[in-house]
Amino acid sequence: MSGKLYVVGTPIGNLGDMSPRAVDTLGKVDFIAAEDTRVTVKLLNHFGIKKEMLAYYEHNKNAKGNLIIERMLKGESCAVVSDAGMPAISDPGEDLVRSAREAGIEIESVPGPSALITAISISGFPCGRFCFEGFLSMNKISRRQHLEDLKTEKRTMVFYEAPHKLPATLKDMLSYFGERKIVLIRELTKIHETVAHWSLSEAAKYYEENAAKGEFVLIVEGAREEKEEYTLEMAVTLARKFVAEGSSTSAAAKETAEITGIKKGNIYKEILKEE
Repeated sequence: MSGKLYVVGTPIGNLGDMSPRAVDTLGKVDFIAAEDTRVTVKLLNHFGIKKEMLAYYEHNKNAKGNLIIERMLKGESCAVVSDAGMPAISDPGEDLVRSAREAGIEIESVPGPSALITAISISGFPCGRFCFEGFLSMNKISRRQHLEDLKTEKRTMVFYEAPHKLPATLKDMLSYFGERKIVLIRELTKIHETVAHWSLSEAAKYYEENAAKGEFVLIVEGAREEKEEYTLEMAVTLARKFVAEGSSTSAAAKETAEITGIKKGNIYKEILKEE
């Protein structure tokens, strides 16, 4: 009988956010697949957990992933953790989960903090619908295509970025998106947590002149709807359509004003002229 893979969320900065269930899970599994064992050992030591760890990260995920799957197929249980937050979100844990699923291994989520959700919840931006875009590629062609594809995205967009790449990213976003509102959130749940509301041009200028420190979540305003520009003549035509459908002159003028932005009184007068 095969073992189980536990996808365990860990704190993104404040150890007080570690759930009792996560602590219990890390204590009971046979071994832990960690993005960086040097980071995870500090977490384990804090909670008095002694457990075998395997380093599992982007550059060794194929070889180590096969080894982890083999051990679980033989009956061992494994917890996969990232350095911070939920594994598999812009993280090689995604590949391990997929491989485990394909191998028929049972997978259980132990939810925990997520920089993505934490950041957007305090951004003040519309978050009923948003899209997560992760890290922009450093490959010029891929990066250009990614940004080009997002130029007309109307939903709030969320990105992750490292401090040394931030100036170039803000400059590129300004180039492709034009002037937009942006929220830059750094060091979430840590002592130096900051939430800065800027325009893209202000942010790009600031970080061109000042060093960025800490890991960032960038929340960018979606593309605005381009509203049709109505003339008075167009508005009157629309209002007369509403009248023909049974609306009173006053109701038609009011409804048309709400749609077109043209004053109700002006529309009303023009309708009366034509009656």
